[in-house]
Amino acid sequence: MRDYAVVGRQLFLQRIIIYSAAILLAGYYYDASTALAFYAMVWLGEAFDGHVFNRILRWRDRDWSKARHYVRMIYIGTFFSATVIAFFSISLAAQQGQTMHFWALFMLFSASIFACINNHQFLSVLVLRLSIYVLALLFIPIRDLVVAQPPLSSPLWLQFFTVLFVLSFIIECSRSFLVGYVKNLRYINALVAEHEKTKTAYNAKQEFLATVSHELRTPLTAIKGSLQVISSGALGPVPPKMQHLFNMANSNSESLANLVNDLLDLQRAESGRLDLHLEPIELGAMSIATVERTRPYADEFNVELKIEPPRREFWVNADRKRLEQVLVNMLSNAAKFSNPGGQVEISLAAHDEQVTLAVKDHGIGISEASFDKVFEQFSQVNSTDIRRHGGTGLGMNISRHIMQAHGGEIDFESVEGVGSTFYITMREDMTERQPELTDERRYA
Repeated sequence: MRDYAVVGRQLFLQRIIIYSAAILLAGYYYDASTALAFYAMVWLGEAFDGHVFNRILRWRDRDWSKARHYVRMIYIGTFFSATVIAFFSISLAAQQGQTMHFWALFMLFSASIFACINNHQFLSVLVLRLSIYVLALLFIPIRDLVVAQPPLSSPLWLQFFTVLFVLSFIIECSRSFLVGYVKNLRYINALVAEHEKTKTAYNAKQEFLATVSHELRTPLTAIKGSLQVISSGALGPVPPKMQHLFNMANSNSESLANLVNDLLDLQRAESGRLDLHLEPIELGAMSIATVERTRPYADEFNVELKIEPPRREFWVNADRKRLEQVLVNMLSNAAKFSNPGGQVEISLAAHDEQVTLAVKDHGIGISEASFDKVFEQFSQVNSTDIRRHGGTGLGMNISRHIMQAHGGEIDFESVEGVGSTFYITMREDMTERQPELTDERRYA
C-alpha cells in the first residue's frame, strides 16, 4: 500500500501533463465545454487520490481497520479516475461519429499501459482499472458496428479486430509487470530476513566480545602485575635459568592485554559507544610528548623518531587519550616496518583550516594489492614479513573509528620498498590559534 501511494505521488505531475495535453487537444478540435467538464473531474479525482496517498504515507500504527479503510478509498479513487478517462474517450468517439477513432482508442490504450507499469502493487486494483478501460475500448468499436452495420470489408471491422489484438497485448503486459513485481517483492523480503539474521548474529558477536573481554581483563591485569613484580626482583632474586621464562611470560601477557583492550575499543566503536571527552589540544605539544614516550619502543627496532618543533601552535578540539592512541599506532607501525637504522619523520602542517599530522617512514612500504587491507580488522598486509612484527591487526581499524568519531580522517600513501606516510587530518580550532612561534619559544 505504501509502494502504491509513493508511486502515485511521484507520478502526479506526469499524469497532469498528459491529461492537460489530451483535454487541450480535445477542446480545440471538438467540444471545449465537454473537455473542460472532464478536466474538472480529473482534478477532483487527483485531489481525492492525493488526500488518500498522504494519509497512507503518514500512517504508522498497526490498526488494520485503517488499512481496510484506506484500501476502500483506493478502490473508490481508482473507479472514479478510470471512469472519467473511459467516458472522456467515449465522448470523443461519439463526437467523431462512425469512423476510425485513433485518438480516443489511443488514450485508452496509453492509460492501460500506464496502469500496467505503475499500478501492479495491487492486483485487484489493477484488474478494476483495466476492466473499465477494456469495456470502453470494446464499447467504442462495437457501438460503431451496431449503429453503422457495415460490411466485413469496412475499416470499422478492422478497427474492432485491432482493438482485440491490443487487448491481448495489454493483458500480457500487465501479467509481465505483475510477475516481475512479485519476484522483486519476494527478493526484497528474503534480503530483509537475511539482514535480520545477520544483525542478530552481529549483536551476538558484539555481546560475546564485550563479555569475554571484560572477563579476561581482571585476571590478565593480576597475572601481568604479578609477573612484573617477580621479574623486577622485588620478591627476591630470580634464578638466571628462570629469568628468560618470566620475561617471555611477561611479554606474552602484555600482548594479550593489548589484544583485550583493542577488542574492547573495537566493540565500543562498532556499537557507537566510543565516548569522547573533547577539549582544546595543542597538537604540536601533544605530538612531541607522544614521540618522547614512544622512543624506547622505536629503539628496540634501532629506529630514530624525528620531529621538528612546529613554528606555530596547531589547536584542535579532540579527546587527548584517543588522539594519543592513534598517534602511538602510527608511530609503532612506522618503527616496526622501518629498516634497522632508519628514521621516522613526524611533521605538522595546516591548510584551509585543516591540520595534518603526518608520520613518514622509509621502510618496506605497502604493495598496491594490500591497500584495501590496511584498515581492515585482524588484517596483516603481508602474512610472511609483517607477521614477525606481531600486533593484533586492530590498531589501524580502531584508529579509523577514532578519527571518524572526531569528524576527521586517517589515510596513507605508500610505495613498496620505499616507505609509507600515514597522516591524520582534523579541523583546526581557530579560536585557540596562536601566532607563529619564535625560535626561543619553539625550543624552550
